[in-house]
Order: sequence, then C-alpha cells, then structure tokens
Amino acid sequence: MDLEGSRDEMSDRSKNGKGVSSPSDSRDNSASDLVAAAGHFRIYLGSAAGVGKTCAMLDEGNRRLARGSDVIVGYVESHARPYTLQAIGSLEILPRRRVIYRNVAFEELDVTEVIKRKPQVALIDELAHTNVPSTWHNAKRWQDVMEILEAGIDVVTTVNIQHLESIADAVEAITGVKVQERVPDAMVRKADQIELVDSSPEQLRRRMLHGNIYPQPKIANALANFFRTDNLLALRELSLRFVADESEEDLLDYLRARKIDKVWETTERILVGVTAAPRTDMLLRRAARIAGRTRGQLKVLHVYTGDVDKGKSSEKIQALKALALDLGATWDEIVSEGPAEAIITFAIEHQITQIVIGSSPSGRFRSLLSGNSVNRQIMQSASKHGIDLIVIARRDDIGLTHSSD
Repeated sequence: MDLEGSRDEMSDRSKNGKGVSSPSDSRDNSASDLVAAAGHFRIYLGSAAGVGKTCAMLDEGNRRLARGSDVIVGYVESHARPYTLQAIGSLEILPRRRVIYRNVAFEELDVTEVIKRKPQVALIDELAHTNVPSTWHNAKRWQDVMEILEAGIDVVTTVNIQHLESIADAVEAITGVKVQERVPDAMVRKADQIELVDSSPEQLRRRMLHGNIYPQPKIANALANFFRTDNLLALRELSLRFVADESEEDLLDYLRARKIDKVWETTERILVGVTAAPRTDMLLRRAARIAGRTRGQLKVLHVYTGDVDKGKSSEKIQALKALALDLGATWDEIVSEGPAEAIITFAIEHQITQIVIGSSPSGRFRSLLSGNSVNRQIMQSASKHGIDLIVIARRDDIGLTHSSD
C-alpha cells in the first residue's frame, strides 16, 4: 500500500537535494511513525446531499497537493454550487469522457485517462453513480474506482448512506423514495478509512432554503418530501450507526491483534449461551430485551460438546438460530468439551461486557452453588475478567410452567 507520508517525505528530500534526513526531519519522522497515513482508499460518507462531502474531499486533495503529493480531480460534480467550485482550488482537473446516448451528450469519468496519467491520488465524486450506457465496460462508478485502485492509484471518494445496499431498503421504507443507485457493502468496507461528514437536519434544511444544495425551483418540493426533518434525522442515525459499527470492528481487531483480555466498555456487548434445554427461547428473548434497553450488540453462542457434526443440528437448535437472527442477533457455534471455558474464551475475544445464561432445570440457586456446574465456572471466570453475569430464571424453575414470557 502506498502511503502519503512516505511519498511526501521523498518529495521533500528530492526538493532539498538531500538523500538523508536533517535533525528536524528525524524528529518529524519519529512522530509520523505514530500516526497512520491517509488511506489508500478513503470514503467521505454523508447522510444526504449538502452535508459537505465533496468539499471535504476537495479540501483533503488540496492539503495533499500542498504537501507535495500528485493529486488530480478525476470527477467532481459541483452542481454549480459556488462553495464546491471554490473548493477545487489549484487542483488539476482531468478531461472527462464524452458519451453520446440517445442523441444527448454526457460526460463521465475517464478511467483510461486516470490510469494513463497515474497520479498518486485521484479524487472521484459520487461512488454510487451509474454510468451512461456506452461501449465502456463498467456500468457503475464503484467499478471504475476498483479498476483505478487495482492500478495502484489512491482514491478519495464520496457516497451517501442511502446508496449502501444493506441500507437502501430501509431508506426507501422511511422516506418513500426509491433508491435507484446502490453500492455493495463489500465495496465500502474495502475502504482503509471512512470519514463521516455530519450535519444536523436543521442546518441541512437551512442550506437547502438558501439555495446551497438544489436550485430554487426544486427547494420547496425537497423540503416537503425527502428533506423533511424526520427523514434527515433517520438518515443521520443510519450514518452514525454504520460508522460506529465500523469503528467497533476496528477496535476489536486492534484488541485481538494485541491479545488484550481487558474489557473495554465502549458499548454494551451481550452474549447469551443457548442449549436445547426447555424454555431457552424465553432466555433468548429476555437477552434481546436487555440488549435493546442498553442499545447493545447481542451475540448468541451455542457450544457443541463431543464429536458432533454441526450440519446435523437438532431442530431445537435450528429454531433457536432462526429466532436469534429474527431478533437481530449474530449466531456463532463452537465445538468444545468444556462449554464454560469456550464461552469465556469467546467472550474475551469479542470484548463481551455481559453474559446472559439460564438457570439449570435443577434449580437456580442449587445450580450456582454447585462447584462443578457450567454456570458457576462461568460466574467465577467472568468476574476475573470484569464481565457481568446475568442469570435468568427459567419459568419452570419457579412453578410457572404454563406462563408465557
């Protein structure tokens, strides 16, 4: 992966005619070792048009240019917005590919020209854009970006949250607007860095009213429909949650790589261990409610003991798996002779903050006091690692055989 920091350093040395660092260079280099360089593939993500994604991308391009990087504008859609046009600054703009479709002229990103020019960084707006049908082999701009990345060129791009494949249907249900252009989530997750460009609904609506997003004839209709406050609040929430999930994954990868077994309570992560025992579905629903109240993540773990073919799970386990997925949880399966140890190991690896288990059919308190019980082993190990343990009484244990949860 080409990193901007090393490129800028080489550029500075070349300008100074030096092949070694000065004392000040050494200080700068030692400090830069502690900071990750700008990513090979970077996405500016926004909740809606007008939050400032394109300007943020152009600002970054100008900063890199000022530090000596070779930066070009592959494609920027200004929508004739003065702020966007001004933000282009001194950046080199590559000619676009001209396409005639149904006797109308269109301009598209010229991938061939970008690769031929081979800059260090290409700024390419609107990742979800659909190319005009032509002899060009890529139907979507995200495919163009993939081709440019494969050529060894860094790409900085922009996209709105509604265009993500996994989120588009939810956006349609919320806003009533059909999302025509979609980007595979896998493409977005390839990004080395995802930068959220955030704006409050009130600020976005003011920008719209002042003509900074759409032209005057479209403003009233936009404010009454897609740009309603409730829609913008929902889109903002979706954007924040997506970026939070990405940050959570990065944090877990960081902690696993360094084998840190201390629990970092950046969010509630709840694990429920399930078996084929009666009323486990109730236990799972209770765990889901706990996760919902704390806005935490819910993971469900089933530990197989003995030499078991996981593909031949019992009907009960398969039903629990379906229920877990319906409740929005993730499902994991492990084969282990020591279920308590397996649960704790899984909890540590996934930074679980709370473990939910059900009392055994032999009785809640008797189960906890038994020195060899799975529950007691989990309780003892969980406390050592700072993980909370929640024991849910099964209804049968307290004589409520016919009650419903």
